[in-house]
Amino acid sequence: MSKSLSRPILVLVDHSGSDAEGWSLSPASAQLVSHARTLSDAGVLVLSLTKDADLVALGRLGVSRVLVPSIGESAPRVSACVADAVIAALEAQDFGAFLVVSTYRGREVASRIATLMDSGVVADATDLEVEDDSLIATTTALAGSWSNRLRVSGSLPVAAVRPGSFDETPAEEPEAAAIEEIQVTPSPEALAVEVLSSSVQAGSGRVSLSEASTVVVAGRGTNGEMDIVESLADELGAAIGATRVVCDEGWASRTLQIGQTGVSVSPNLYIGLGVSGAIHHTVGMQSSGHIVAVCDDPDAPIFEIADFGVVGDLFEVVPQALEAIRAAREEN
Repeated sequence: MSKSLSRPILVLVDHSGSDAEGWSLSPASAQLVSHARTLSDAGVLVLSLTKDADLVALGRLGVSRVLVPSIGESAPRVSACVADAVIAALEAQDFGAFLVVSTYRGREVASRIATLMDSGVVADATDLEVEDDSLIATTTALAGSWSNRLRVSGSLPVAAVRPGSFDETPAEEPEAAAIEEIQVTPSPEALAVEVLSSSVQAGSGRVSLSEASTVVVAGRGTNGEMDIVESLADELGAAIGATRVVCDEGWASRTLQIGQTGVSVSPNLYIGLGVSGAIHHTVGMQSSGHIVAVCDDPDAPIFEIADFGVVGDLFEVVPQALEAIRAAREEN
């Protein structure tokens, strides 16, 4: 039974930054490229809409070829324009699968490519593997209570992968990544949309919630004392999330809300502080790789899905955890 694709994989990557400050490969893209390497014996090619692609980071991940489309006046924030670039790359070489990070634009591009190529598509995949030269995707459903394994059919299987589903792992043999420009013929749909303005939302200085491999989440039990949440997040290099109640009370920004009416995350490590585990929250985090919960209610639903739970006062537990983390770091 083949565990790898016989054809290379095309991965659409995202960068953050600006022309003035420079561009950096997004953590979610680095995670996706890392996992894509394990899926094909023929390697991974990257498609970047940024001319100043992060070649150092891509080379460290084992990428040698970076395809950069010449899109002229088309706007790379328009999904139809991005799909045109993907089609141009697909016409230049035969690929076994197309992967993209599951963002709003990523899902739009994935669906458009699958339609144009008459292939199957899976959105919000949390795992990818290969069986008999076929791509198998894992998704969750019904508030995370069900896990589905799906065989993606067609000549070009397409998958949009949820950020945080994999770890970023450097290649054993780094490559000297080089850019190859490809020509793109814009479609009427791409030319029909004009982006009038675009601005980056002001960040907190931490890693993005949707891309973080570790997330520390504030629940009702914090009573609005966010300092302790921030201290643990800073020590772990983690993003900060929050439950709906915390956002409703104004203790955290609405952009940090995780759950049914917020964002969905799938980090390698989720740490809930004072989170009870109501279904409208767990629907947005239940696919996390490892779930740690600290709550003073022994009957809290969060303990039913936690891999490691601590029943206790978070204001006593977290300071002790911080001391242990710092002591271990000093020893190493």
